[in-house]
Amino acid sequence: MDREWWTTYAALWDDEAGLFYRDKRFIGRRTPNGQKVFWSRGNGWVFGGIVRVLQYLPDDHPSRSRYIALFRRMADTLVAIQGADGLWRPSLLDPQQVDIPETSGSAFFTYGLAWGINSGLLDRETYLPAVQRSWSALVGKVDAAGRLTHVQQIGDAPEALRPEQTEVYGSGAFLLAGSEVYRLALLGGARETRL
Repeated sequence: MDREWWTTYAALWDDEAGLFYRDKRFIGRRTPNGQKVFWSRGNGWVFGGIVRVLQYLPDDHPSRSRYIALFRRMADTLVAIQGADGLWRPSLLDPQQVDIPETSGSAFFTYGLAWGINSGLLDRETYLPAVQRSWSALVGKVDAAGRLTHVQQIGDAPEALRPEQTEVYGSGAFLLAGSEVYRLALLGGARETRL
């Protein structure tokens, strides 16, 4: 897993942006506004994936510090590009490309940021405001029937979406975010205990 992770990192990571391309087709592509194309949900999968790796990777694994450094770098990037409403847009560096919040990527980012605080990898004072804004905005996108709205449909790139759209993977990401926000409130950001 470790070897494959860093092979993929070498192929798809953009160090200038601090984000991952969805796949090689997007390297060199630009949005109509001239920005590099970084898909919200795709980077959400990676950010959430780093959390899962760190939860299971032994503390003494030789690559552990690389995963932590990558996680922190992405966290810094994500907080810097978070929308004023607390959510991220489908095209992370070009919020005007699809000027509507997207909740599946936003939920993965909220999950990762909250977990980072809970695990002691991210500074609570620095990152908590971003988590509070994003969680509040996500909760505001749950409709009267209990569905999470503003979920981009199945795809592989930043695409237009309608506010009423929902998908189960958006709900799953929302539940992941909620689990860590709950722990954040319950534990007050205390460091997690490894099983």
